[in-house]
Amino acid sequence: MIRKLILFTVALFTVALFAQSHCNAESPDSRPATTDRPSVLFILVDDLGFYDLSVQGSSFYQTPHIDALANGGVRFTNGYANCQVCSPSRASIQTGKFTARHGVTDWIGAKAGKDHPLGERLRAPEYVRELPHQDITIAEAMRDAGYKTFFAGKWHLGGEGSLPTDHGYDINIGGIDLGSPPGGYFSPYHNPQLEDGPDGESLPQRLAQETSGFIREHQDQPFFAMLSFYSVHGPMQTNRSLWQKYRDIAINQPQVPSRFKVDRTMPVRQTQDHPVYAGMMESLDTAVGTVLETLRQCGLEDSTIVVFTGDNGGVSSGDGFSTSNLPLRGGKGRQWEGGIREPFFIRYPARVEAGVVSNVPATGADLYPTILDLCGLNLLPEQHRDGVSLVPAMEGKRMKERSLYWHYPHYGNQGGEPSSIIRKGPWKLIHYYEDDHDELYNLTNDPAESSDLALQMPIMTKRLAGELHEWLESVNAGFPVHDPQFDPIAAEARAMRYQTTFKVKLERAHAAMLKPDWKPNPDWWGSLQSED
Repeated sequence: MIRKLILFTVALFTVALFAQSHCNAESPDSRPATTDRPSVLFILVDDLGFYDLSVQGSSFYQTPHIDALANGGVRFTNGYANCQVCSPSRASIQTGKFTARHGVTDWIGAKAGKDHPLGERLRAPEYVRELPHQDITIAEAMRDAGYKTFFAGKWHLGGEGSLPTDHGYDINIGGIDLGSPPGGYFSPYHNPQLEDGPDGESLPQRLAQETSGFIREHQDQPFFAMLSFYSVHGPMQTNRSLWQKYRDIAINQPQVPSRFKVDRTMPVRQTQDHPVYAGMMESLDTAVGTVLETLRQCGLEDSTIVVFTGDNGGVSSGDGFSTSNLPLRGGKGRQWEGGIREPFFIRYPARVEAGVVSNVPATGADLYPTILDLCGLNLLPEQHRDGVSLVPAMEGKRMKERSLYWHYPHYGNQGGEPSSIIRKGPWKLIHYYEDDHDELYNLTNDPAESSDLALQMPIMTKRLAGELHEWLESVNAGFPVHDPQFDPIAAEARAMRYQTTFKVKLERAHAAMLKPDWKPNPDWWGSLQSED
């Protein structure tokens, strides 16, 4: 036993020495940066809910490393993804444009136009199905400025000819055309851009290790590294020990009479107690901690800009029905705040104080000019047409009020409805294309979007609706049209199933996860497959 303990201690020492040897030998806490330009680590999480972090208010998920990141810089409480589904938001981050302008308005691979198969009331317009090559991406801008560029994880902005290396990234680890990991969250990965590790290796940890290796190798030159996790998109997968940990926490929480409530089109999760999803959140947090520790070991913690956000809201309906975004309404695929509001953090200790909280509305499209600004590079206003630098807000200065726009003329497989949105100051207007009606909310007074003010405030409603329509026309947005194959009887039957038998099935399946003998399969890796 003593011999094993000695060997284990030596192994730990060797690992620590190896990690330190791959960074410069000076003290990690005092070594000055070797370049006058800051490096950038951009961490993007898939399907991350606004309240999926303990720093954001969750009492169920445990995310200490991400919490520390958030508290070490600026936290934007009105941070937004540019769409309620993934590919459009990701294209906005890369281009600095809102979705209607760059044309990627649905997740790439979704059917639209003449092949739209859902039999809904409207037929969605066609959309751009890869990241436009005429755009100068953030990676291309950084590479042209002398930065070494790196991408790891989820891409979902096109396949062959439109992969990360076709849009400015020197290195691509794991980025392909698909939106979910083809082999799941444990090796073998079945990903042509990611070599398999040992069976059972964790995907988020592997992506973190690849990113850490890049940072160590390029620590003496400015780099732009994008770590784009597949987590926490479906399939829902964790290991037994993490399931057990969060199952024990969940059964000791106050219990709710029902986990799901039908909100217009589909059941929506009302509580955070999914033990598999919680395990995925912890694995994500551990992976983030790995990369942040690499920055510290290499003496780059203060001189590296770290951005952290998500691509759309947490999955409260559809897919794995895995998290709750309450008190925000809805989730991924939905037009309400739960579908688009995101954790949104920027840390840069060399320039920005820790613990700053800003209520300035910010979107993923703003990160392009913000990064250029923080790096001392020239802005490209003809490219990032809709994004603005958030540096004034980070420094506590006032920013000019502006309108933000969203355009999702599609039906989502999480229950989303074809709609467009404008937010201006505290006001949010949603225009629905099925019947051309509008909803108006005051987000300052009603962040849960529980009180529609459209009938009470017709002048404000008309003004915002007019501005939204004018902007959409100015960027040549595509709009849905009537579907001649729409079957109202079949649609009504489907809606009834969601409210009755399907909801009952959901309640039983999710309650079963908390039973002491629950086991998804022999190896625990393929826990729950995504339904999209």
